[in-house]
Amino acid sequence: MAATGLADRLAGCRAVVSGGANGIGAAIVRRLRAEGAAVLVCDRDAGAGRALAEEVGAGLAVLDVTDVDAIDRAVASHGPFEILVNNVGVDQHAFLTDTSPEEWRRILAINLESAFAFTRAVLPAMQAARYGRIVTISSEAGRLGSRGAVVYAAAKGGLIAFAKSVARENARFAVTSNVVLPGPVRTPLFETAVAAGGEALLEAMKAATLLRRVGEPDEVAAAVAFLASREAGFITGETLGVSGGMGLG
Repeated sequence: MAATGLADRLAGCRAVVSGGANGIGAAIVRRLRAEGAAVLVCDRDAGAGRALAEEVGAGLAVLDVTDVDAIDRAVASHGPFEILVNNVGVDQHAFLTDTSPEEWRRILAINLESAFAFTRAVLPAMQAARYGRIVTISSEAGRLGSRGAVVYAAAKGGLIAFAKSVARENARFAVTSNVVLPGPVRTPLFETAVAAGGEALLEAMKAATLLRRVGEPDEVAAAVAFLASREAGFITGETLGVSGGMGLG
């Protein structure tokens, strides 16, 4: 639920969240709804998307996040939107020499090209309204690099540059574009990785943060909700780490 006093902070706003059916995306959807926004969940996971949409009273578009035409149709049907959260992403654990060209293209398409497609779809209406909030979920891997996840880190680094460039192009329209960089966050994908890597992996992830713990999806969602609000109107082109001080130790 939204923090006390914030229940109506996003009232009257329409938001679209890519990859919003699970994990961090689902936490973002719940937070935006709790703060009063109308939300469209865009995800290919029809079952999880439908359950979440029914739970919080959100809209749902079941689509492939790399399908530009499907994204354009969803935005045209449900928009215009004041808020876009580019959240969809997929991880990959492999050294560069073990990564095929096909895997490289797949990871870039889901993580990076989807942000292009969604942002391109929502921007004309935001520009016309002279108002908009775009929040892109990258990763500390995009800032610091990641051993054994080269493609993922490259895609997430590309998102940082993409979002900053969008900020430069759209400041004259009062449309802001910012990036959130999660560190290790307790999601189903995280739990799967820990199950495979064991206690040593979990402890290593904790040790990589100054706070010596794993984050929660709600903590990322709180940062997104702030950047999506009118209160963040003088913040653009920035990267906000929600990672417990990862990389500072």
